Amino acid sequence: MLKQGLSVKLGQSLSMTPQLQQAIRLLQLSSIELQQEIQENLDTNPLLERVEDSLGEANQDDIEHEANSQGENTSLSEELNSDTSWDDIYDTDWRTGNNNTETSASDLIDVMHSPIKTLRDHLQEQVDLSQLSIIDKEIAATIISYINPQGFLTESTQQIFASLQQTLLIDEDEVDVILQYIQNLDPIGIGARNLSEALLLQLKYTYNEHLLYKKAQNLLQKHLDLIEKRDYISIKKALKLTSEQFDELMRLIQSLDPFPGNVFDNSTTKYITPDVYVQKIKGLWVVSLNQDTLPKLQINDYYSNMLTNLSNKKDRDYFKNNTQQACWLIKSIENRNSTVLNVANAIVERQAAFFQYGEEAMKPMVLKDLAKQLELHESTISRVTTQKYMHTPRGVYEFKYFFSSHIRTSTGGACSATAIQAMIKKLITSEPSKKPLSDSKLTNLLKEQGINVARRTVAKYRESMNIPSSHERKTFA
Repeated sequence: MLKQGLSVKLGQSLSMTPQLQQAIRLLQLSSIELQQEIQENLDTNPLLERVEDSLGEANQDDIEHEANSQGENTSLSEELNSDTSWDDIYDTDWRTGNNNTETSASDLIDVMHSPIKTLRDHLQEQVDLSQLSIIDKEIAATIISYINPQGFLTESTQQIFASLQQTLLIDEDEVDVILQYIQNLDPIGIGARNLSEALLLQLKYTYNEHLLYKKAQNLLQKHLDLIEKRDYISIKKALKLTSEQFDELMRLIQSLDPFPGNVFDNSTTKYITPDVYVQKIKGLWVVSLNQDTLPKLQINDYYSNMLTNLSNKKDRDYFKNNTQQACWLIKSIENRNSTVLNVANAIVERQAAFFQYGEEAMKPMVLKDLAKQLELHESTISRVTTQKYMHTPRGVYEFKYFFSSHIRTSTGGACSATAIQAMIKKLITSEPSKKPLSDSKLTNLLKEQGINVARRTVAKYRESMNIPSSHERKTFA
């Protein structure tokens, strides 16, 4: 017999205020996406307006003042916390915009001239249209942010889990499961951690019923180096292939794409708008925000003053809702700009040697380093450093460029992966064309400089820079 009763159960659940959700979303937008977001709000909210005064270009005094006037860093949740609840402010049934569903010729023209999608856009669209839960979609979005234009995952699942567990109550295996989901999105092979995995994913999807599937799988798992060396005799011997089988196997392997993300690389010119500028002033590296990407917003005084004179509750609620929405947007943008500037300053401070001497002086740095320094979550640092660009005397770089893992040196120090890649590139540039340096030789030369790195790591770094093997670089002229 069942009995009814009451019981009390304690538990924890993740809850974010609407203000914090908006701030997090704005934080991960690029400068161009932020402009679009602002314009949409200006078009739909009569209480929000752009300050019309002309800012012009910031002079040196303005830059120095901005760089020297950094306040205390405050977390997004503290800055944007409000006692006002969402239901008290927003009428969830209220909508704006044109309800006409007919498609005009101008709509079609806009679609035709819309920007070409990036790989990340393409993957995110597939995730947004999926039946994944909200938490799984958040995991997927974070993983996608770590996929480079060639389609490879640039961080380990352990590192991604560490950045996510600050804000989500998840287990590490959930990240692995979502990664497997992403690896089966279009194009196949995306999210692989190395060349072998990218090719194996495509092989399984395309040729899992092929008679030579097992042979091809064995080749990609255990003998990929033989393909690189073009050691066809060893391949035939290791896999016990006839000449006909070998030819068919090679045609199968050559049909796979080693860089599955390149399908989204287009020849059209891509313009990048820097979020910050880095200049050397009076011997110090100074960071300033790009004022051209920061339109000033304010509450419209005329409509705001009408609020106290309105007697109709519906009209009063409408103006109240839009006033609060405008305030939240302005505060979120201010917080975003402050966080971007703080992160940029921290990067420049830690990588001062790079700005002075170049890539070979790059120091190892991971998201956790800045998160600890700025007292922010790693996920926040990840959002700030994605699609944010820094204009420097050495060129324009994405914030993420300055992060890399480290290799221990023989003296007990550490060297960044970026610095090692620069060393490899320098050695290859100065090599004799008739006798190029093999990966083993490069490994030995690096060890002579105190860098203890494995040959396979050298090969991985060389491939990531799209530098052919020594066999392919050799010339006979």
